[in-house]
Amino acid sequence: MAALPLFVQLPAYYANHVGVALAPLGWILFSARLFDMMQDPLLGYWLDRRRTAQKKWMIVAGIILACTFAGLWKPPSPSQEGAGQVLVLCWLALMLIMAYGAHSLISIAYLSWGARLPGGGLRAVGWREGAGLAGVLLASVIPPYLMANGVSALTQGLSAYCLSFAALLIVCLAMLIRQPQPISLQAPAQPWYAILRQLYSNAHLRRLVWPYALNALSMAIPATLALFFIEDQLQASSMAGVFLASYFLAAAGGLPFWILLARKTSLVQSWRYAMALSILGFLGAFFLNADSAPLYFVICIITGVALGADLALPPVLVGRMPGQEEVIGITYGLFTMLGKLAMSLASLILPVLSACGYESGRGSSSALLVTYAVVPCFLKGIALFMLSRRHWQEN
Repeated sequence: MAALPLFVQLPAYYANHVGVALAPLGWILFSARLFDMMQDPLLGYWLDRRRTAQKKWMIVAGIILACTFAGLWKPPSPSQEGAGQVLVLCWLALMLIMAYGAHSLISIAYLSWGARLPGGGLRAVGWREGAGLAGVLLASVIPPYLMANGVSALTQGLSAYCLSFAALLIVCLAMLIRQPQPISLQAPAQPWYAILRQLYSNAHLRRLVWPYALNALSMAIPATLALFFIEDQLQASSMAGVFLASYFLAAAGGLPFWILLARKTSLVQSWRYAMALSILGFLGAFFLNADSAPLYFVICIITGVALGADLALPPVLVGRMPGQEEVIGITYGLFTMLGKLAMSLASLILPVLSACGYESGRGSSSALLVTYAVVPCFLKGIALFMLSRRHWQEN
């Protein structure tokens, strides 16, 4: 419920409703995400050294996340020029850094908890990602609905939305920490840089880095541009919430299928099939315009079903790679870092599009179309090729 605004909705919200220029917005997002990316392995190492206190730190991070989530949606009012714009950009950077850090700490602790479950947590991961998609569905519908109902309704609605998010987050975390954690291995004694060298020497993990990173970038680019594509290419901004909801509903529906397929074949084979399906869907988006907006539902369903595999299978695959059982926290920190590097690089698409003449709210653009629909397919195709040319060992 926090990730969708952090990575998808805020760029369009700050550009269209707060009034921040596209180029500086892209650089702020890039810088904050780059800072966030660099801290993830350190957070993973820090959690590995404090396994008995992880629950307490998850609660602390939850409180910080609830506060910064509200701060992101409720920035200070900018003036059109000068100091007001700088204040908003500084506020955005600060809130993003704090929200990303809190979100990362909770996510890494939660992923490593699941990896220590019997069998690597493949059964549990379906429930985990399904619950996550339920939160994403709420986040995909509520903010677009509020943004379509005028400034006054938006201000009041966002206040209620942020309070509801905070209450739900704290209640769910309180329910979680009452559960017993699986027995952990002894905390690592080596310094973090020695563990990173150890992970780099693990050939199984090293081979997974590039396809994982390229696939993450292939998802990050359309995630960053989705609302711009819906508004300018499809001219259907009023349908944005419905499009996003159909996308994530399809992902939730596809989760059981991909998990079943992974049990019948393997995690990697199931993931490869999902990548091929995603490429098919995104290529179709290249042919859409304002007259064919209803067909975008088909694209959302196809790529949404494939998203179910992208959410569920890679974390389990990382947890099952041999040779990293004692340092699972820093391992997940490394791979979440790769995902955030992808989001950082995707942020640079905004200044690139601005340099190519694209302006948000001004209608269709060939640069936007190619970047949204073609570039992700190229990147995912490379990741698929790299996964297909190697034999993968899974515990």
